Amino acid sequence: MAIHVCPWWAGYFIDNPLRRLLHNPEAILGRYVRPGMTVMDLGCGMGLFSIAMARMVGAEGCVIAVDIQQRMLDVLQGRAEKSGVAPRIHTHMAAPDRPGVDSRVDFALAFAVVHEVPDAGRFLAQVCSCLKSNARFLVAEPRLHVLAAAFQEMVTLARGVGLGVLEEPHVRLSRAVLFGRQ
Repeated sequence: MAIHVCPWWAGYFIDNPLRRLLHNPEAILGRYVRPGMTVMDLGCGMGLFSIAMARMVGAEGCVIAVDIQQRMLDVLQGRAEKSGVAPRIHTHMAAPDRPGVDSRVDFALAFAVVHEVPDAGRFLAQVCSCLKSNARFLVAEPRLHVLAAAFQEMVTLARGVGLGVLEEPHVRLSRAVLFGRQ
């Protein structure tokens, strides 16, 4: 299976001020991310959610920003420095087929990511292994790109690796599910 990777330069179109109106990170994540948490942003791109989460976790918290493209991580780091949250963000270069993170987290986010990984079951299992016992994992996929059947297949894979559905939050133009460890 060919791996689809969003070109690094497309991040400038994806992560822009208009996108924040559609997908406001604080509105989407405010119920889940708290000060002092360790959180992970899988497929972080140029930092739309990572920078917001860094503000939300505060000085005692930590954001692990994971992407498969170093240029995305470099831009994110520059934006984090300009935003004053760089010390809270730790970037991690992942392989296309696995996140490769060993840290344990309180919350993980995969926004428009799971449909792009070559082995969703393996990816979900690796994310599950990073979650603390009471952690939450939010997956949101673009409604126009990921059909309902494909999304349900992903949910079934997630259940198979030890994740349970806690809720299906509303995220504009997306199919979304909040998981917890079973």
